[in-house]
Amino acid sequence: MTITIALNSESVNSLDLSPVNTVIHRLLQEGAIATQEQQLQFNIDYALEPGDPRELSEIPELRLWFVRLDAKYPWFPFLLDWKAGELARYTAMLVPHQFSVKEGIQYNPEALEIFLMHKIFILSEWLKQQNIPWQARLKSMAQILGYELDDALFEIF
Repeated sequence: MTITIALNSESVNSLDLSPVNTVIHRLLQEGAIATQEQQLQFNIDYALEPGDPRELSEIPELRLWFVRLDAKYPWFPFLLDWKAGELARYTAMLVPHQFSVKEGIQYNPEALEIFLMHKIFILSEWLKQQNIPWQARLKSMAQILGYELDDALFEIF
């Protein structure tokens, strides 16, 4: 069951996380966090000036909102609908990048690697706390972002 969070200019500009908080609090009360894996999508309605060519991930106010979201819920990527591109969009909000007409989004490689490893460490601990098998999930997340993780990495921690 897909959960859609509506995000508008007012929420973004005031750094209001209540659209997400409402969903997260409901899932926590129902004990349903683990069952909502990869079920969450954003519907972002952010007003731009006519003719503004920027992608959503190029808007500083929107990126700041996602930085705040990530600070509050660092395990949030677990809930995102990866197949619908939500993980890529979330990553673009947090990692410096450029757009290429031929190749699409091009993340800064070092920044992407730091972001990915940060998420691997956070999510491994969070998934263990939730008693959710974690290694395959983290490998899949890394693959979506263009990385292959070796099993030896997981033996270290």
